[in-house]
Amino acid sequence: MTKLTIAINAGGKSSRMGTDKSFINFNGKPMIEGIIERLAGLGDEMILITNNQTDYAHLGLPIFGDIYEDHGPLAGIQTAVFHAQHPHTLMIACDMPWLNRDLLTYMISRKETADIIVPRWQKFPEPMHAIYSKACLPAIEADLDAKLLKIIGFYRNVSVNYVERDVIERFDGNGRSFANVNTPKDLAREKNRE
Repeated sequence: MTKLTIAINAGGKSSRMGTDKSFINFNGKPMIEGIIERLAGLGDEMILITNNQTDYAHLGLPIFGDIYEDHGPLAGIQTAVFHAQHPHTLMIACDMPWLNRDLLTYMISRKETADIIVPRWQKFPEPMHAIYSKACLPAIEADLDAKLLKIIGFYRNVSVNYVERDVIERFDGNGRSFANVNTPKDLAREKNRE
């Protein structure tokens, strides 16, 4: 089986939170450290995508800034897939504290079946909790060059294997994996779920 890169996207501006959400205390540690722990051992390489390299240097991961600056999360995916040492990249947002290792392991086992392996919860794909192959790069870069920044817009030009709700529920019955923390209200809600 081919090897896998894990990329954590910490490139957002955290404008709705008012502070860098990666470093918000969650379960007694900065959220990003908890995410790194949950992902440990699932891949062969772990990298961090952020334009703020200084604040993340202490994590000891290779850090890459967006190649396409100011192009949003799609640029983060492009940067991760471009710099990944391996053919497939598991892309995870830095604000998803409830990652489910069993669901991720299932997704990883399916990585050879399409260019993208992405969960679809509540009828919507979760593009920042997905696996992308290097075959996606031309489609992503074409959209970035055209300033088409909808994160799933390029899906139309690649093969996609959706992990549907019935499969997700075998591992994560309430879709907790996809809860993200964007605002102080989200943080309070998720801390109450601890």
